[in-house]
Amino acid sequence: MSAVPMLADAPWLISGGTARVLQLLNADGEEARVVGGAVRNALLGLVPGDIDIATTALPHEVMRRAKAAGIKAVPTGIDHGTVTLVIDGQPYEVTTLREDTETFGRKAKVAFGRDWVKDAERRDFTMNGLSVDADGVVHDYVGGIADAAARRVRFIGDPDQRIAEDFLRILRFFRIHAAFGAGDPDRDGYLACIRGRAGLTSLSAERLRMETLKLLVAPGASAAALAMADGGLLQALTGGVVYTGPLAAMIAIERELGLTASSTRRLAALAIAVTEDAKRVATRLRLSNAETKALDSMGHRWWRLATKGEADARRLLYRLGADRYHDRVLLGWARAGGDVGSSRWRALAELPQRWTAPKFPLRAADFIARGMAEGPSLGHVLTLAEDAWLAADFPLEEAALASIADQAAARVSRDERT
Repeated sequence: MSAVPMLADAPWLISGGTARVLQLLNADGEEARVVGGAVRNALLGLVPGDIDIATTALPHEVMRRAKAAGIKAVPTGIDHGTVTLVIDGQPYEVTTLREDTETFGRKAKVAFGRDWVKDAERRDFTMNGLSVDADGVVHDYVGGIADAAARRVRFIGDPDQRIAEDFLRILRFFRIHAAFGAGDPDRDGYLACIRGRAGLTSLSAERLRMETLKLLVAPGASAAALAMADGGLLQALTGGVVYTGPLAAMIAIERELGLTASSTRRLAALAIAVTEDAKRVATRLRLSNAETKALDSMGHRWWRLATKGEADARRLLYRLGADRYHDRVLLGWARAGGDVGSSRWRALAELPQRWTAPKFPLRAADFIARGMAEGPSLGHVLTLAEDAWLAADFPLEEAALASIADQAAARVSRDERT
């Protein structure tokens, strides 16, 4: 074990809600520490993020102390030792130290304990097995300090055992590496993930979605996806063919345009070639309705953009709206090779910034005034007129609009007579 006072001056540790929770639980023979990702992030010079706290105190004792101190306590997972304390609107998950008595995946039996070493040893990766006490002393029982410094994501103990305990750790291995790692993934961990890949099919769609979308927006997403593809690990997520080249291109395009990383766009680049792919991926990952519609729209004939000029692009922008248009253009650009220096693709992508589609100026009243009765024919004539208006490049002059309306009305009347 190494104990190094590395975070003694961290503002998030020595003041505010975190300090208050630690003070509450560090009394009468009990001890509490911040554990996991917040400690890892702080050592890497990153924002701590969510604050998770471990304690020797039993859950009901945590609840009792919080109530006595006037702190809201929610028994979010009290059977598993977790109580959420809420201070100034900020949640702090407090979990009693645990050790496994039997391990069989997500249904492992655990017992509450008081041993910080055993609690650390049951976690997934060494850099997530760190804890820091109220004095800022970082406690390391698993080699996490050295691995964090080296940006090395390594399983605690036997990688095969850690994975068998929870197959989601395969995705977490690549996601944590993509977010915090450097270089190639740890070889022992990588090979263990390949050996355990069949277990991915046993995971719920909700858990797969959560880790997949987080992985896709991590800084090292492209390299991680390539490593996963090489190891035969991506098909379990998408249920079909994957495209690591377009994913890398999409990431490069987003960076070139200064866009915020989009998990939906990146998922489309990785797995969507046609709309049928969108339906399959949405089912496999149980995506939200909004995510499913976005993938379906991006996958709809994106290849036509390769030959479209500015006029065609304006019509597509009118039909789709700015967001849908933009995402489809970016998918087309990524699948065309993702040349970030392409002035043509950049012009298509930036069209919504320099041109706003006007509203279709003709209304039902314009055709009623031309003698048309209300009913199905009215909807039909409006569609014909709108198509003609788009083909004429959005004219707004009265004469042009009158001509479009007259021709559309005449065509419908002719069709009805024949």
